[in-house]
Amino acid sequence: MSDAAITLTVLAAAVVLFVWNRLPVAVVALGVALSLHLTGVLTVEEALAGFGTPTVVLIAALFVVAEALDAAGITAWAGQQLIDRAGTSPARLMVLMLVLSAVLSALVTPNGAVAALFPMVVVLSTRLGRSPSQLLLPLAFGAHAGSLLLLTGTPVNVIVSATALAETGTGLGFFEFALVGLPLLAGTIVVCVLWGPRLLPDRSARSLSRDLTGLPAELLREYAPSGVIARLEVPTGSPLVGVATDAIDTGDRAVHAVAVQDGAGRPSAGVVAGGRLVVRGSRAGVEAFAASRGLVGASPGPDGEEVVCGLVSREHGVAEVIVRPRSGLIGARVFPGMITDSGELVILAVKRLGEVLEPADDGENRPAADPHEHEIVLRPGDALLLQGTWEALDRHTDDPDVLVVDTPDAIRRQAAPLGRRVVPAVVVLALMVVGLATDALPAAVTAVGAAIAMILLRVVTTRQAQRSISLTTVILVAGMIPLSTAITATGAAEIVASGLIDLVGGGGLTLLLLGIFVLCAILGQLISNMATALVMIPIAGSMAAELGISPVPLLMCVAVASAAALLTPVATPGNMMVMEPGGYRFGDYWRLGLPVLVVYLVVAVFLVPLVWRP
Repeated sequence: MSDAAITLTVLAAAVVLFVWNRLPVAVVALGVALSLHLTGVLTVEEALAGFGTPTVVLIAALFVVAEALDAAGITAWAGQQLIDRAGTSPARLMVLMLVLSAVLSALVTPNGAVAALFPMVVVLSTRLGRSPSQLLLPLAFGAHAGSLLLLTGTPVNVIVSATALAETGTGLGFFEFALVGLPLLAGTIVVCVLWGPRLLPDRSARSLSRDLTGLPAELLREYAPSGVIARLEVPTGSPLVGVATDAIDTGDRAVHAVAVQDGAGRPSAGVVAGGRLVVRGSRAGVEAFAASRGLVGASPGPDGEEVVCGLVSREHGVAEVIVRPRSGLIGARVFPGMITDSGELVILAVKRLGEVLEPADDGENRPAADPHEHEIVLRPGDALLLQGTWEALDRHTDDPDVLVVDTPDAIRRQAAPLGRRVVPAVVVLALMVVGLATDALPAAVTAVGAAIAMILLRVVTTRQAQRSISLTTVILVAGMIPLSTAITATGAAEIVASGLIDLVGGGGLTLLLLGIFVLCAILGQLISNMATALVMIPIAGSMAAELGISPVPLLMCVAVASAAALLTPVATPGNMMVMEPGGYRFGDYWRLGLPVLVVYLVVAVFLVPLVWRP
C-alpha cells in the first residue's frame, strides 16, 4: 500500500472515530499521529512536530488571555449590560444578544463566549417570562459568526492565516476576517429575528442556571436576620489600630466583631491601619460603632458597593458550604470570626436546619452572651458562610469534606462588580490586538507576551492560567497537524483535489467553492471544526496549485464552512452547552441552522472570491 493510500485510510478511520464519539477526540488525534509514524509515513519528529508549532503555542496563549478577561469581570459585565439594556422588545433583545455574543466570540473564542453568556441569557429569559429555548441557540449561532470577525476568533483562523503565509508569503490580517465575519453576523441576525420565533421550539428547559445577582442580600437575610454583616475599613488614627482580634470591644452586645483582615484581605491576628474589620449586628448599631471607632464604610464605595452590607466586592466574596456526611469536619469546634486552618478564610456564621447558630457553653448551641466565649460543634448538614478573597475561596472550597452550594466562580461572575484588574486587562488586550494587527512581532510571540503580562499583572493567577488552557484543543490541533503534513507530503491531497476538480472543476471557481463548502460543511456537522479545517486545508491548497490560482479564496471558503457547524449539537462544544439549559432535542438544531447555513454558503461561494481574487 502506498503512503498516500495509508494516509487516506488513517484519515477515513479518524473521521469514523470522531463520528462514533466513543473515544476522546484527543486520544483519536494522538492515535492519528502515532499511526502515521508506525506505518512509516512520517518520522517520529514529523509525527510529533505539531506540539512545537507556533500555531499551537498561539492557541494556548489565547486561552490564557480569554481567561484573564473573564477573571477581570469583563465577560460578566458584558452579560449584565445585555440584561440591563435589552428591555422587553424581542427583536431588540435578539439583536443585542447576537452582537454581544459575536464580539465576545471574536475576543475569547465561540465556546468561551457561549460559556460566559448563556447563564445570563437564561436568567434574562426567566425575568422576561420567555423560554430559554427561544434565545440560547441564536446565542450559539451568533458566536459562530463572531469567530470570523478577528484573527483571534477561533484556532481555525490562526491555522488558515498561517497556511496562507506559508503558501503565498502573505498572511491574513488581524481584521481581514471581518470582511466575511460582518456579513455572516448580519445575515445570522436577520434569520434569527425574522424566523427564529417560528423555527425555534417554545420548550421548558431541563436545567436552569441560578440567578445569583441577588445572592449577597439573600445571604444577609438568612445569616444575619436581625441585622447586617459589614466590612469596615480601618483608617490610620483609629483607636482600634494595634488591638488584638480577641480584645476588640464593640461596646454593644448586639454588635460583635467576627473577623479582622489586613490590607490585602487576609485574616489578621490584630487590627492594622488600612485593614478591614468584619462585624455583625443591627444597621444602626454597626453605624454607631463605626462612627465611635473612626471606621469607614457606612456609605457606598466608589464602585457602588455598600460596604455595610458588602459580602461581595471586587476582590473579596463569600461561599456557602454544607458539611457532608462522614466529613472530617464533623465534631470540629468553630465560632463566628474563626480563621480556618488555611489562614485565608473566615467563618462568618453557622446555620443548622434553617436557624443561625450562636456559640453555647454546653454543646447544645444555645445563644451565649459572648459569641466568642464558647464554640459550636459541627454536625452533618450544617451550613457555614465563609469569607475571603476570590482566589482563596476558589482554592479552599474544593474540599471533599464540604459541599459548595454555589461556586465562588459563579458568584463572582454574576454578583461582583468589575475587578480592579479590569484596566490592566484591557490595556494588555489592546496592546495584543495592536501587535497582531501590525505584525510587529510573530503572532505567537505577541500572544505569549500578552499571556505572561496577564499573569505578572495578577489579572489571572498561574493556576487559573494553567486550568484555562484546553488540553483537548491543544492536543487535537497538535495531533492532526501531522495528518495535514502527511496528506500534503504523500500526494493524498492531490488525489482528493483531482477527484473534486474532476467532479466540479468544469463549472468554474463558483462550483469549485461550492464543492469545498459542501464537503467541509458536512464534515463539520460530524467532527470538530478544527479537525475538519486541518483535513480540508491541504486539499484546498493542492486544488489551488493544480488550477494555478491563489489558495487564499479556497482557504477562506474552508474557514467560513468550518464555522458553519450549525446543524447538530455535537458539531461544537458551544452547541452542546446550550442543549440542556435550552431543552433542545437533536432535531431542533437543523430547523434554524439550515437557513443560517444558507447565509454561510452565500458568503463562502459568492462573496469570498470578490474579496480575495483567485
